[in-house]
Amino acid sequence: MAVTWDELVAYATTLPEVATSTSYGTPCLKVAGKLMARLRTEDDGGLAIKCSASDKMALAGGDDPAFYTTPHYDGYNYVLVRLDLARPDEVFELIADAWHIAAPAKLRKEHSP
Repeated sequence: MAVTWDELVAYATTLPEVATSTSYGTPCLKVAGKLMARLRTEDDGGLAIKCSASDKMALAGGDDPAFYTTPHYDGYNYVLVRLDLARPDEVFELIADAWHIAAPAKLRKEHSP
């Protein structure tokens, strides 16, 4: 039921112009240089994934312990994910959504179905 950072990277890098990088000294994923997810090293761990405000509210406010937020992320459209509790399909869907949010309009248009 868990997903690893390596599995996440393997999936995310199949999306156009996604590359691994660092953010705040931690591993992250960027699309065309824009942050879409960051592996956190804070005490509570987790992965911060860019998302819509409505997705953050639904996921972090729901009953699934895999999704949460902290006061640090108040006002930011990022949901935190405990990878050891999250279903891979849900995390991969969030990464695909993060790509659409973070990717420049031109790139999204070039790769829209």
